[in-house]
Amino acid sequence: MKVLITGGAGFIGSRLARKLQADGATVTIVDNLSEQIHGADAPFPAGLKDIARCIRGDVRDKPLMRGAIVGQDVIVHLAAETGTGQSMYAVEHYSDVNLQGTSVLLDLLVNERPATLRKLVVASSRAVYGEGQYRCAAHGTVYPTPRAEAAMSSGQFEPVCPACGEIVEIEPTAEPTPYGPSSFYGLTKQVQEQMVLMFASALGIDGFAMRYQNVYGPGQSLSNPYTGILAVFSNLVRQGKPLNIFEDGEESRDFVFVDDVVDATAACIRPDVHGVMALNVGAGERTTVLEVARAVIDYYGADVPVQVSGAYRVGDIRHNVADISRIRALAGFEPTWRFADGLKAFLDWANDYTPSDAGFDKSLKELSDRQLLRTGKVAS
Repeated sequence: MKVLITGGAGFIGSRLARKLQADGATVTIVDNLSEQIHGADAPFPAGLKDIARCIRGDVRDKPLMRGAIVGQDVIVHLAAETGTGQSMYAVEHYSDVNLQGTSVLLDLLVNERPATLRKLVVASSRAVYGEGQYRCAAHGTVYPTPRAEAAMSSGQFEPVCPACGEIVEIEPTAEPTPYGPSSFYGLTKQVQEQMVLMFASALGIDGFAMRYQNVYGPGQSLSNPYTGILAVFSNLVRQGKPLNIFEDGEESRDFVFVDDVVDATAACIRPDVHGVMALNVGAGERTTVLEVARAVIDYYGADVPVQVSGAYRVGDIRHNVADISRIRALAGFEPTWRFADGLKAFLDWANDYTPSDAGFDKSLKELSDRQLLRTGKVAS
């Protein structure tokens, strides 16, 4: 099997490349080695050129991509800009990379019809759902709209039923949940996955949009302030700096370990797995931000303050936990990492690197200057 991975030098892609090569695949990687993710003038990660053909280039470069797709059986399209907050002001850039990059790939596939291609997989995101799936005591399963400014500024952060306005309880979000992204990143992921599934169907090949939840683990960028709170908290705690918690700290996420994400993606690449559909990839376990903060502090035995500020970012969602029954039934995927074990593995790895602020304060200022980070309060 010949597999092309765009963004294959990244956190997920490099691990996927190694797994597929170990399973007998011939792997090609296209990656522009983005400075924000890899650092300035970074080479391909150590050992990657030993197991894959590595092409340094951009997915928007049509001649380069024309050569890369030749002879491939499977294309895994991971190349994208990530980060909900940054997407709300770097609008043109996110559109160009995430949508134009995908357009270039699909234009080549439709017009040049690689004879060997049988499967197309794209990295999507749980961000396509927005708030996702909840339960109202009066109206059953509901899909809340983005939270109201007036409520959030007064410290009421929980989503409400769109029918009656009462606070609702989180349910595992399943793939039939209507699209409702609350960030531009989420919107680009929605359009990206719709494009891929549309053209996979048109080409008569398998197509999967992998709706990754909050991916973490060893190898995650510690220098990119938009990669997630685990890297940010690790850097801050090791420097003895306080942790500033948005909202009331009870917001929650489905943290899924990178090895489980790789296993899920590889499972859908298998020749016996067929279909054109979106698939949740998560742990099915919900963890609050305050629980994450306390776990990181406990790991280091640190004495740093936790400041629950009530501030909130435009485009953030409140809760998230994935219903993974569809990918379990289709490909036999079962997550193997509990959050406590995965967090320890991540922090053990992070200890080998010098902590830095990773531009986190700068990223908050950029949001604040654009009125995308707003002052709130914690309700008593």
